[in-house]
Amino acid sequence: MSPCNAEPRDILFTCSVPHLSENPPNRFQEAHVDWDGEAPPADLQVHEEQAKSALSENKSPDVGFRWSVNPYRGCFHGCAYCYARPTHPYLGFGAGTDFERQIVVKVNIVDRLRAALRKKSWKRELVAFSGNTDCYQPIESHYQLTRRCLEVCAELQTPVTIITKGKLVRRDVDVLQALQRESGCRVTLSIPFANDVHARAIEPFASPPSKRFETLRILSDAGVDTAVAVAPIIPGLNDDQIPEILKRARDAGASAAFKILLRLPLEVGPVFSARLAEAFPLRHAKVMSAIHDMRGGGQNDARFGARMVGQGPRWAMTEKLFSVHCDRLGLEYLAGEAARPARVRPPDRGGPQLPLLF
Repeated sequence: MSPCNAEPRDILFTCSVPHLSENPPNRFQEAHVDWDGEAPPADLQVHEEQAKSALSENKSPDVGFRWSVNPYRGCFHGCAYCYARPTHPYLGFGAGTDFERQIVVKVNIVDRLRAALRKKSWKRELVAFSGNTDCYQPIESHYQLTRRCLEVCAELQTPVTIITKGKLVRRDVDVLQALQRESGCRVTLSIPFANDVHARAIEPFASPPSKRFETLRILSDAGVDTAVAVAPIIPGLNDDQIPEILKRARDAGASAAFKILLRLPLEVGPVFSARLAEAFPLRHAKVMSAIHDMRGGGQNDARFGARMVGQGPRWAMTEKLFSVHCDRLGLEYLAGEAARPARVRPPDRGGPQLPLLF
């Protein structure tokens, strides 16, 4: 059965990846299969679909953009904490290794975007790449949908903001420069870890932090406005790395920074907890306790205005640490603004906004 509304064309790739047993039960299905013994490898499968539209409208007051483009569903990076995991069960997939290895590609998204931006009603508002999964995950090197969408934005003078963990963004420096000149562009590298080894344990297939800092330098030297997102902050695991991350980002040319506290909605909780216990068994209890402390006794707070920030003395100390080092380094602290280009005004939502959702 097709996981998408349209009839997809499936393309099978093989690679060494985690096992299928890491998928939590799908809340939309009555039956769940567990393997008796060693589970088979989770090979990458790519499903091509015809998207109905390119622009996703965000109505949440928490983030500073109204429109986003998401060329891909699911993400090969495999970050244990990814807040987008619960969207995959809607497609009939699991939120664990299925999210990482069952990737849906919107093959017609470039044409859909061009049609949307050519409408007389389009007001050249800011477009975010991406509001959901990473637009520069490895499969982008083959499909080039993100690059082609950015070319459309440059052609039709639409400002963009990008957030990614993929060093592949440096491939498109020429398009980013054109956007920077004509309509406004900012690229944010999400770097929650300063240490490559720590990052690989939690973000196993994303570009290592050292390559992300290198990418910041390449883009900044090319005249592209850049920022760093320490996102997510995982108390007891990476909060002590905030000063180093901010300094290395500033040294690489970043002009702004923001942070977001770890979110563990629905199926994300068990995926993250299992990965943490496997990678950092001696820290597991401490980290989970700190998360509960910052989340008022739970693992997540789904309320608008509370989803990406914490509460209590420990969160207050984290905010102070972040702001002090931003001030010391001369980084713009994006406490209530999205990582949008400087010339682009935020959407009027009648209330405060947090940085780009991540």
